[in-house]
Amino acid sequence: MANAKSLVLGIIIGGAASAAYTLLNTPSSGRDFRENARLKSENLKTTILSLKEEGLQLKDQIAQTSKEGAELIKELTDDVKSSVESWKRTVEPHQKNIQKYLEQIEESLKELEEKAKAEQNTDPADEDTQPSH
Repeated sequence: MANAKSLVLGIIIGGAASAAYTLLNTPSSGRDFRENARLKSENLKTTILSLKEEGLQLKDQIAQTSKEGAELIKELTDDVKSSVESWKRTVEPHQKNIQKYLEQIEESLKELEEKAKAEQNTDPADEDTQPSH
């Protein structure tokens, strides 16, 4: 803790000494120095105000972009939902027809199985009486 206090005190004293040295050893007069300092401070103030204005513009642009992005996402979501609903309406009648055809095929297969079983269960004597193919 004592080292930190010594470091801070050294920085403060060093800063004050370097400022005094700079003021005493400047090649220009005090009036010129003050004028230069005033111009630099005005330039700094102008720069800071410009940065502030640009920061506010950037903030507004980000807000606008976020708003537009949210609207685009909402529109995209609505379009996707609409497309899915349209697809469902288009596919549903075909789905019912396919289901109906599958049921008919299943019934036909059951009938064929029953006929095949019935033929297997018939007498061998009956087979002699049937014409051969």
